[in-house]
Amino acid sequence: MNAKKNKGLGKGLSALFGDQKKTENTDKSTISSQKALIGELARNKYQPRTVFDEKKLNELSQSIKKNGMIQPIAVRKNHSSSEPYEIVAGERRWLAAQKAGLHEVPITVLDLNDSETLEVAIVENIQREDLNIIEEAKGYKRLNDEFGYDQDRIAIMMSRSRSHISNTLRLLNLPKDIIAMIEQGELTAGQARPLIGMPNASAIAEEIVAKKLSARSIENIKKKKAKSFTIDPNIFDAQREIERTLGLKISIINKKNNSGKITIEYKNLDQLELISSLLKNKKKN
Repeated sequence: MNAKKNKGLGKGLSALFGDQKKTENTDKSTISSQKALIGELARNKYQPRTVFDEKKLNELSQSIKKNGMIQPIAVRKNHSSSEPYEIVAGERRWLAAQKAGLHEVPITVLDLNDSETLEVAIVENIQREDLNIIEEAKGYKRLNDEFGYDQDRIAIMMSRSRSHISNTLRLLNLPKDIIAMIEQGELTAGQARPLIGMPNASAIAEEIVAKKLSARSIENIKKKKAKSFTIDPNIFDAQREIERTLGLKISIINKKNNSGKITIEYKNLDQLELISSLLKNKKKN
């Protein structure tokens, strides 16, 4: 995307977020403002938000019932499905309008390509109501993976520091169960960040939640673990091999006297049955 297009998009975003009044000399990315039927709008395939707060959605719906929809939904022409428009920004308002029983909604049609659509979706969510940090990280990752944006470009576009972008993206290197804890609000990014690259990070995360430990306390735990516990490469390889064989998360703690314990994590009764079956068969052999 060239500099001229970036400048145009910026103006379009300002208008979209209500930071400037409409003038006769509107941004060229805006085609028109009009109304559309609810069913003529399709969800944004680049929407970074995966969870919508049901309580806040109901509150917005009640407000729309009482006052109508004051701000239009930003859309672009849709060429990939039967609905004529794809939502660029305002999916919460669209969902709330459905709850409020509206049959049509005001829209502003924008001329945006795919990368610009993802930009607007991320910026709109961050400026209006914070994404959870994992959704934000996944949005940045998509900008990098699908559109080739480096961290410097993302930082400038999002008006964030490069270190914020880097630290946010690093959270995606955490184990999936810890990422889920962050998404569910059990762990903050500050609590989880020290766990990146740590052995037995999942077990430590559970301890953090149970004891409600602060980020500083976690750093102290990390330092103590580093001093008192070093992973033997052979033990680490054995752990990974067992994980590949079982398809389950494994933790091996090996003490200085070479005694220790193996922890096998399972998420449902089928996985427990698999573990039981494997152990029984091994015993017979």
